[in-house]
Amino acid sequence: MSSSRSGYIREINGPILRIHLPGGRNGEQVRIGSLDIVGEIIALEGDDAIIQAYESTEGLRPGESVSGLGHPLTVELGPGLLQGIFDGVQRPLAEIAGLAGDNIPRGLHIDSLDRTREWPFEPAEALQPGAEIRSGTRLGTVQETETIEHRILVPPDIGGELIDLAPAGDYLLDATIARVRDPQGTVHKLKLFHRWPVRRPRPYTQRDHGVEPLITGQRILDTFFPLLKGGKGAVPGPFGAGKTMVQQQVARWSNADIVIYVGCGERGNELVDVLESFPKLEDPHTGRGMMERTLLVANTSNMPVVAREASIYVGMTMAEYFRDQGYDVVMLADSTSRWAEALREVAGRLGHMPVEEGYPAYLGSRLAAVYERAGRVQTLDGQRGSVTLIGAVSPPGGDFSEPVTSHTKEIIQTFWALSKELADARHYPSVDWVDSFSQDVPIAASWWAQEISGAWSQRRAQALSLLARDAELSRIVNLVGPEALSSAQRWELEGAALIKEAVLQQSALDEADSYCSPQKQFRLLELVMRVFDQGMELIGLGAPVQELAEHPVMARIRRAKSTWRSEDGEQMAAFSTEVYQALSALRSEYASSQETTS
Repeated sequence: MSSSRSGYIREINGPILRIHLPGGRNGEQVRIGSLDIVGEIIALEGDDAIIQAYESTEGLRPGESVSGLGHPLTVELGPGLLQGIFDGVQRPLAEIAGLAGDNIPRGLHIDSLDRTREWPFEPAEALQPGAEIRSGTRLGTVQETETIEHRILVPPDIGGELIDLAPAGDYLLDATIARVRDPQGTVHKLKLFHRWPVRRPRPYTQRDHGVEPLITGQRILDTFFPLLKGGKGAVPGPFGAGKTMVQQQVARWSNADIVIYVGCGERGNELVDVLESFPKLEDPHTGRGMMERTLLVANTSNMPVVAREASIYVGMTMAEYFRDQGYDVVMLADSTSRWAEALREVAGRLGHMPVEEGYPAYLGSRLAAVYERAGRVQTLDGQRGSVTLIGAVSPPGGDFSEPVTSHTKEIIQTFWALSKELADARHYPSVDWVDSFSQDVPIAASWWAQEISGAWSQRRAQALSLLARDAELSRIVNLVGPEALSSAQRWELEGAALIKEAVLQQSALDEADSYCSPQKQFRLLELVMRVFDQGMELIGLGAPVQELAEHPVMARIRRAKSTWRSEDGEQMAAFSTEVYQALSALRSEYASSQETTS
């Protein structure tokens, strides 16, 4: 490296350093001091630069050397990503633990992807030497896991004449599998992997509109507040409200091809639980290990704060990489609040003017830039792929008016607001049906009408209206007591309670209830709403509310979600018929009684 690319430390302010580095470029990675720790240039002032270090700067001194690496923060993209557990700058934690034990030494540099493992490469049959190829062209495939076929693509920004393509066989990541001559005559040697800067979105042909919902198997999410594949969602909630549980359920049961979980600044014990539980999970769609289609990025609250900031971009870049292969990817970021706190700390040390609660003025734009990288796209190779981003938000004290939550609400399409009161009442998932919303309902309704039932929109709207009515009537009861309500109003309260218990509540630990197919979701909703309608008719005929509420079928309706699995459609249909017949018989009794009286 030339002397023009070497410099020295001028000042140290925690993870922020001022260095003298002639020729430095914004975003460039640097190696710092005798510890050889990694940093990134975030501002330039003539021949000086401001850098953020991804490891602790304790022990560094002004005057120590700094070297510019000539490239921005990048990640390695290729076979070996899946089943991997990485830190915030894509260092493989399992390999690090094998080398250094539980404590990661500073300055440790290790390849993100295994260079010693051979991968079975199958070239694309249609490609022959002399063919014109472009960015995103599929060169071949590697069966990375039993579940996922890894598609080897020409990296973005490369295209031209294919000189040669390696035959089928086992290859190391560093082996050349193809050579391409670009229009300028430069020959590019392509390998099974390539690098990409994390802060630069990967290119695509065009962005599409979402056309189908992400099916999570969670009734309150799918039926009441749907999120489209390629959509942007948020899960805000205070400590103990169940954010991690909701995200784990989405990761386990969603109909996405790839799951990327980014633990961004969460408490170590919570992240350890995730890292221990995910490898044990069985993929319900394939019967194999969940990790075969999952990768984890772990960055706990006690790790360097700026590495926390980078972890979101690392996870998103890997998500875009699998999207470019034509897969539907779900990325779970837990949590964006910790990421925003990292921005706040760095901004404070840089002397940027703070605004609300100390966050920098550019908080909203940074959040928007991250969420904007989600979406459903047509890839460079003409495939359809998507990245669905679901960010957990941890507002202090559950205050949804704080800056991170309020900015997020302006950006996302689906808002799954968690309630500490519901969690304390053991109502899970603790999604508050009053504060939550989804802008994707019209598109989701088309899918539900086509695939499940045309009555979905009507029943969903009826249920939400009844829940809103329940909140209104509950306030009246709290003020003047239940005696002030009419029989119809008391039955509305009973109907809302039936929705909450029979539909909205769902146990992640119940084998029959942990996952609920769209068909079962609608059967339960239709059952409850039809029972409510029949009950209103009976109330009109003079039936006491208490008699209806204590009818034997009501308890069975509440247990139906756990009584039958998603595939037990015929048994559920038979039970529904039995319920309707029982209520019809009761209606006939009251109708006859009314005729006799008259």
